[in-house]
Amino acid sequence: MRVDREKLCLYAVTDRHWLGEDTLEHQVEQAILGGATFVQFREKQLQGEELLEQGRRVLEACRRYQVPMIVNDDVSLAISLDADGVHVGQGDMQVQEARRMLGPEKIIGVSAHNVEEALEAQRDGADYLGAGAVFATGTKRDTSALARETLKEICQSVEIPVVAIGGIDVCNVASLAGTGIGGVAVIHGIFGKEDVRQGAAELKGLLKTFL
Repeated sequence: MRVDREKLCLYAVTDRHWLGEDTLEHQVEQAILGGATFVQFREKQLQGEELLEQGRRVLEACRRYQVPMIVNDDVSLAISLDADGVHVGQGDMQVQEARRMLGPEKIIGVSAHNVEEALEAQRDGADYLGAGAVFATGTKRDTSALARETLKEICQSVEIPVVAIGGIDVCNVASLAGTGIGGVAVIHGIFGKEDVRQGAAELKGLLKTFL
């Protein structure tokens, strides 16, 4: 396996929406200092050189603390940055093609919404799954919530770690105990907080009680 299960515990997904006067690399550093163990660079509003430069800065912050950083969807960007891997959705590049481009040592995560998709991703060589949305979320408005029982079935059906994603915060994260997840992926619950470091620390403290 190219990613340790423990590294997926608190998986921070970037979003410039809440930056204000701050920088994304500083927010990522604060998230890591608060307890984030994994970072996904997901900046859909940036393009070209600006996207590449921002990716470099975030990757530098992650490397400073030995925290893996992967790229959302964009395999070419992951290669250009020499990021630790990529996360692909069901409508994105196939795992086998991403593996061919990235090589054997990089991390590949895949979104899964049911057991069939989970098993297929595992067969194709995914290192972990992202399952959700487990709660209502403003990030993907066209996605319905994944039933708790389905999440449990996904976790039980595969040997690779499963990360729950979607609308997770300090108020609901404990309700995921007993599902079998290896971690949670969080956007607003970390980067939408006035104090990013504290937001990550509070989530990490709750996760320690059941992961």
